[in-house]
Order: sequence, then C-alpha cells, then structure tokens
Amino acid sequence: MTELQMGLIGLGAAAVVGVFAYNKWQEYRHRKLAEAVLKPHHDDVLLGDGPKAVPVAPERSEPEIRLDEPVTAERVEPVFTDPNPTLPSDDFVPAVEEVEAELETPHEAEPAWAPEPEPLPEPEAPAMPLRKAVRSTPPAEAVEEQHDVPAPPVPLELLDPRTEFIVAMELVEPVSALQILHSQRDVLHRLNKPLHWVGFNERTREWERLSSDHDLHLRRLRVGLQLVNRMGPVSEGDLTIFTNAIRALSDELMAVADMPSSRVLDQAAEIDRFCAAVDLEIGINLVSRGSAFSGTKIRALAEAAGMVLGIDGLFTRYDDEGRAQFSLQNYESTQFTADTVRTLTTHGLTFLLDVPRVDHGERVFQQMAELAKRFADTLNGALVDDNRQPLSDAQLDHIRREFIGKPQATMLSFGLPAGSAQARRLFS
Repeated sequence: MTELQMGLIGLGAAAVVGVFAYNKWQEYRHRKLAEAVLKPHHDDVLLGDGPKAVPVAPERSEPEIRLDEPVTAERVEPVFTDPNPTLPSDDFVPAVEEVEAELETPHEAEPAWAPEPEPLPEPEAPAMPLRKAVRSTPPAEAVEEQHDVPAPPVPLELLDPRTEFIVAMELVEPVSALQILHSQRDVLHRLNKPLHWVGFNERTREWERLSSDHDLHLRRLRVGLQLVNRMGPVSEGDLTIFTNAIRALSDELMAVADMPSSRVLDQAAEIDRFCAAVDLEIGINLVSRGSAFSGTKIRALAEAAGMVLGIDGLFTRYDDEGRAQFSLQNYESTQFTADTVRTLTTHGLTFLLDVPRVDHGERVFQQMAELAKRFADTLNGALVDDNRQPLSDAQLDHIRREFIGKPQATMLSFGLPAGSAQARRLFS
C-alpha cells in the first residue's frame, strides 16, 4: 500500500470522526437548549418540605387548554375542597373532564389543617410563550419568500410588447443587477437594436429600468429587444443573436425564461411602416437680410429663451420633465460649441421640432415660431422654408395643422402618443 493510499485512508477516517463529533456536539447543544426552555420555574409541591401559602394567580381572559399535554402531579394534586376532608383511595384517578374544569375555573382549595381555604395557583404552560414568540416574529424564510406574491405587470413606458420582443425570466435565487448586465455582454453588444433591462424591486414592489450602478438583487427580470428604430426593423440575425444569448443567460442564472412565440419579424415590419408614415421633422429657417449673425448675439438670445447648448452642437429647449421640445442649429455646416460660439458668424439658423418625440406638438410649434420671429426682429433676418421662400403666418398655421396635428393624432389612435416613452424609444 502506497503512502498516498494510507494518507487518503487517514483523511477519510478523520472526516468520519469529525462528522460524528459534530453531530454529538449539536445533539448536546440542542438538549441543553430544550432543558433550559422546559425547566420549571416553580417548586414541586409534592417534593417540597411542606405546604406553603401560595399567591392568588391572576385571571386570564382566554385560558388555553391543551388536552394533548400529560397530566402532571402539579395539575392533579388533591385540592378539592370539602368541609370534612377525607383522604382519596389509592385507585382514585381524576377524570379528564374534572381536570379541564379545574383549569378553566379557578377556585379556592381548603387544606385539612387550615380553617380558611387558600387559592390554588393556576398551572403554568411553558409552551404558550414559545407559541406567541413564533407568531410575533415570523421566520426569515417567510420574509424572503415575498417574491412568490404575483408582481404587477410591467408598465408600458418601460417595455411595450408591441414595440419590443420581451423575454420574462424568473430566477431561483436573487442575483445582483450588475452581474445580470455583465453576463453575455460581449454577445449582446453585437446587436444593432437597443436592448432594455427591467427588474422588479422587491422592496418598493415596482419595476425599474436597470443600469450598471444599480445595487438591486433580483428574482424577476424582463429583457426587451427593440423591434424598430429610425434605422429600420430588427433583422433575423439580430433576433437569433438575442435568443441564443438569453438562453445562455438563463442557464447561467438558473432562471426560467419565457419567450413569446409570435411572428416577431412580421410585427417589426408592421411597426416600421407605421413609424415611416409619421416620422417628420419640421424646420423653420432664419436667414440674414444683409450682415451675418454674430455668435454672441445668438447665444444671448437662445439662453434668454431658456435654451441650453449641448455637446451635439445644438441649443435645445426642454420641458419641466427634461424632454426636448425644439432645438436651434447653425444653418451652415459649422456646429455651435462653447469655444467657437464667441467668434462664430453665420448667415442662417434653423429651428427644428421632432414631431413624434414632442408632446402637444401644435402648441410647442407655436412657441417655436414665436421665438423664431423674435430672433428675426433682433438679428434683422427673415423666416423662409427649405426652398428659401418666405413663410407667412398662414403658411405657419398650415404647417402646424397638417404636418404636426394630423401625424400626432394618428399616433394617438395607434396607442403610441407623441412624446411618450414608447415613441421616444421608437424614434431614436
């Protein structure tokens, strides 16, 4: 027999001895705990030195009788009152009904040696505090199993089954959002369509869009592949990459994935046709009548109107919820930047409104047109269309009704209101 075999035999024997010792220690610990819980907190009357005066036990509003408990000596000691007490015979055994009546109705017992009866203490029931403790403090497992309660449906502003291919995932154990987002990341980055991750927050009982800085641990997850954006509908290749990655993700997370079996490509083509019919961007051009516009004046007028210069080279006006309403860009090729706007000059500006991404488009267009007129008065310019033809108030009103009001009404009838979260995802 080699030294390796001898060593393995020794390790096996040590493991067996260790397990046996651990079991003995656990048995000893639980036995001590049981003795401490069940240890009586009163003297045994039958084994004591003699009769003692006992205090009157406080009445209990709802005594609890447990017929399955053994009848102990303390419960059946001879305490029945009698003016002329006599000793019971050896074969006397109190009936269960008498014991129950004794526990339910406290009464006074008159010992043979005392002229006045003394009250009998009510029997203690050590199991009652234990039962109350269990009811008042639910086990931790019951708290952790709150995820079994049905979750509310995912709000449409987070995921819409008409515009996203949604996979529902139920995890056996909670997993951090960071781990979920990093799993299969290299494969999912090959997709040409946006991917949306939504998880259920067990604490707030709400669905939340996941990001890399989330510290949530999730058991419920929804992953949505966007079917359409301004680059067109999803391709069959993207759909294959997505489904394979989600299957691998569910195996990695030990999750059950529920994939819809609808005709995804046909659904994407239908949504794309709808988007093409209402995808409009309305522009109002402002051109100089003589000298070029100064960049410093443009910036001053834009900031006075509440517009902010962004890294995209546009001055943009936002609503109270931070959604873009309309923007201002250079009519020429040079973009506005914080560094160049001080020295820049241009012969034209363009105000832009993205029709499907703006809520209450007609009202916003009216505000944009009024601002363009103020710019024209201050900079000595004229409002023209893309063909550099002058724009009158009647023409502006026609644009507002025909190219903003009607497309947005079509979107509303389709169930995708302009400016909604779903519309901003589609037209991105």
